[in-house]
Amino acid sequence: MPISIPSDIAHIIQLAIAPVFLLAGIGALLNVMTNRLARVVDRWRKVEGFMTELSEDLRQRHVPELAAIDKRMIRINRAVTLSALSALLICLVIVTLFAGQLVRTDVSNLVAVLFVASMGVLIVALVYFLSEISIATRTLRVAPHLLTSKTARTRKKAPTDLS
Repeated sequence: MPISIPSDIAHIIQLAIAPVFLLAGIGALLNVMTNRLARVVDRWRKVEGFMTELSEDLRQRHVPELAAIDKRMIRINRAVTLSALSALLICLVIVTLFAGQLVRTDVSNLVAVLFVASMGVLIVALVYFLSEISIATRTLRVAPHLLTSKTARTRKKAPTDLS
């Protein structure tokens, strides 16, 4: 015997589909952010590890990098925290939709407030994420000797003019 779902519950499930897709997107974003955080932490450990073996003069050369890594860790951590909060608010939207249906009360204002709050928190999380990326690209440097040697190799392999 098939189970019949009341049309009201079916309608609430339909309404909950969009927030569920948003939740999946936030989950994917959280995955990217936590991977970046792990890479930043790995770099911090590596720099901190070899700095103990350096002289004071050489150690001072790496202080700006450690400062940038610290800023990156703070910003990406805030982005992760705010994204998780946004996902939590979306979960509350879904629960509120179902709870409103079960107790037969109008929850539209609460759902709207929770959804707007979730989007606001997600916007701030993305701003932190973008600022972390900005710091990473500003502090990324290719060793000059690598650029010079590559340029030299390119010149050697360049075709000569035979005219």
